[in-house]
Amino acid sequence: MELTVTDRPAERRYEARDGAATAGFAEYIRTDEMVVFTHTEVDPSYEGKGVGSALVRGALDDVRTHGLSVLPLCPFVKGWIQRHREYADMVYRQPPSRVTD
Repeated sequence: MELTVTDRPAERRYEARDGAATAGFAEYIRTDEMVVFTHTEVDPSYEGKGVGSALVRGALDDVRTHGLSVLPLCPFVKGWIQRHREYADMVYRQPPSRVTD
């Protein structure tokens, strides 16, 4: 198995492909400052083979090259980042509120 991870902006998702087969995908919403990961799915025939990890790593590496933050609403992406702390700096941090009484 040789996976490639590519951004498919028209479909708003990153795909992990094994040749012509889509092994998994991570859906997102992109804003000017961040990428919000909403859902990740791995084809059942590829489960347990590291596809999800390769997909998230590839997607986050691409997001990093664009200088954007990530907001991991997807539980899989959130858990993956928690286990790979070298990506924690990419997680969007809401600026402190400037609202006063």
